[in-house]
Amino acid sequence: MSTYKRHRFDPSIISYAVWIYYRFNLSFRDIEDLLAEKGISVSYEAIRLWCIKFGPAYARKLKHKHGGFGDTFYLDEVFIKINGKQHYLWRAVDQDGEVVDVYVQSRRNGAAARQFFKRLLRSNGGPPRTIVTDKLASYRVAQRELMPFAHHDTSKYANNRAEQSHESTRLRERGMRRFKSPNQAQLFLTNHAAVSNLFNLGRHLTSAGHYRRSRTAAFATWRSVVA
Repeated sequence: MSTYKRHRFDPSIISYAVWIYYRFNLSFRDIEDLLAEKGISVSYEAIRLWCIKFGPAYARKLKHKHGGFGDTFYLDEVFIKINGKQHYLWRAVDQDGEVVDVYVQSRRNGAAARQFFKRLLRSNGGPPRTIVTDKLASYRVAQRELMPFAHHDTSKYANNRAEQSHESTRLRERGMRRFKSPNQAQLFLTNHAAVSNLFNLGRHLTSAGHYRRSRTAAFATWRSVVA
């Protein structure tokens, strides 16, 4: 409970607001209105500060509780504009669609690919069995140096899973009217990925009963993290 010391709002309200922000495509003002409908008067600026303070703490705990990723990583990079300058968002997902890592960099050369691969090794505790990428030469440079024994698949259409994983980020980027700085983008995307992984339940792939049980387990994990 010391985490919430000197905050006048109940921890359940704070954690609920943070969860809504990272779980759904809503603005701080949207969340302010949702809480107001419940009789909770809090400014959108307070909600923003809650997300900045508690989002990373929740994300760290979620990563600690994560059960591990699959053995196949799908990697891709897209450009994003931040303050008028082009940056690149590197992303890796496993075969279950869970986000292994996201990394904002100003380049997409061999050095940038190596930095991203080093993060993947730390996140996963070792190399995957297979990596799937497009034909960007930077991936081959990093793969030969850091994951020499991983099978590297660059065949056409094989990387569609990673390319499609950017859709949720693009949606949030538009809702936020673009990211304001590389640090802000990295912070948000890291926290967003941790929450998304927890509730990545494959609803369209399972029965309604199994989905509800999985959702109940996810909420239980969330409650333990924010306690």
